[in-house]
Amino acid sequence: MNTKLIAKNPTAYHNYQIEDKIETGIVLSGTEIKSIRAGKVNLKDCYAYLKNGEIFVCGMHISPYEHGNIFNKNPLRDRKLLLHKKEIAKLIGLTKQKGYSLVPISIYFKGSFVKIELGIGKGKKLYDKRQDLAKKDAQKQMAIHLKTKQ
Repeated sequence: MNTKLIAKNPTAYHNYQIEDKIETGIVLSGTEIKSIRAGKVNLKDCYAYLKNGEIFVCGMHISPYEHGNIFNKNPLRDRKLLLHKKEIAKLIGLTKQKGYSLVPISIYFKGSFVKIELGIGKGKKLYDKRQDLAKKDAQKQMAIHLKTKQ
């Protein structure tokens, strides 16, 4: 199936060391789908959590649809993610371990369905973030230096 990226979480790889990824579906209303098709979604400060054996995503901002009037939902409401029971059990086991979190990485269309790529990651410490930035900067400087040599 063809996939079309809608939005990425810019802070996911900066704040977390992603160890595993899983594709999930999401429960949305009609006006939310229309807003997503227009690209009006933000994943910056969102996260996923477990509640009563189900997984919800919190903090994902989907702007209200302009022509939706009374059918528009709250832009920051919690939305249920669609997973099989075995996948949920696996995620529960992983998040019970110390420091693991569920982080939405990206949202995209797969055919006509909206999917969320959910990452299972461990939070980075400040020195890890600095180390990653320094490594990225060094690689950028080497690429510039090699480009000027040729």
